[in-house]
Amino acid sequence: MKICNFGSLNLDFVYRVDFFVKPGETKSAKNYSMYAGGKGLNQSIALAKAGAEIYHGSMLGEDGQFLKETLEKYGVDTRYIKSCHEKSGHAVIQVEDGGQNSILLYGGANQVMTEEYVDEVLKNFAGEMLLLQNEINEMPYIMRKAKELGCQVYFNAAPMNKKVFDYPLECVDFLIVNEVEGKELAACDKEEEIIPELRKKYPKMSFLLTLGKRGSMVYHKNRFIRCGAHHVPVVDTTGAGDTFIGFFMATYLKRGSIREALEIATTASALAVGKEGASDSIPDMERVRKVIEKKCLGPLKVEEI
Repeated sequence: MKICNFGSLNLDFVYRVDFFVKPGETKSAKNYSMYAGGKGLNQSIALAKAGAEIYHGSMLGEDGQFLKETLEKYGVDTRYIKSCHEKSGHAVIQVEDGGQNSILLYGGANQVMTEEYVDEVLKNFAGEMLLLQNEINEMPYIMRKAKELGCQVYFNAAPMNKKVFDYPLECVDFLIVNEVEGKELAACDKEEEIIPELRKKYPKMSFLLTLGKRGSMVYHKNRFIRCGAHHVPVVDTTGAGDTFIGFFMATYLKRGSIREALEIATTASALAVGKEGASDSIPDMERVRKVIEKKCLGPLKVEEI
């Protein structure tokens, strides 16, 4: 099955700091790097590295050729990316010594999608799979058009904002959220309430809930499967969630096993946090499988609950 990822392309300006900058404070960065990023780009590269047939749809500013070249370097099909006169999207990212990040986004070209452009891309993916994140415009139209064309829609509701509540989420087949996003969408206070509450709102939907150091959980076809996490030294968490999503989707689509998809995705994201950058930190499937086979990161508990 082909996958179309209609997602963001960002230039990531990354600054290493001891602690995040406080209001009114001026701080010197320890170092600076520029990377290709954006949740859309990261997830497309993760899918490609995990072996999926992945096509990327997005608008791209004249300053963003580097982003297209990065996608192509990792095997992502870029034929549907369209150039525009707007500046490319970009992010200013602080990474503190503990590996956590703080991100300021500018939408740029990611926010100038048109219905005509959406139609032009999606007509090539009737009955296939569509992946979305919340960093581009025209989301309601994209979701409805995809459903009209019989696509399976995977939606990563990040970054979470009020617009998500107005999206036609009934068009989504698989919702992907972290604990904070899940609580907000489910209107609940406890982790264990997230999926039950979301099931009440969207009874036909499947859910992937990521819980950081506590692992992840999937509800799919009336089954709950929970997976632990590998506890590894953290260099940079940027892109780790995108790595998880790409490897989960690619493995599940190819192998049909939620358990295997969770194991591979968890291992891939654990490897990603050990290296700086977003797309540059994503491992390939061969390395992930070798790490699992040799049990380099120790045991991982995956169970049905």
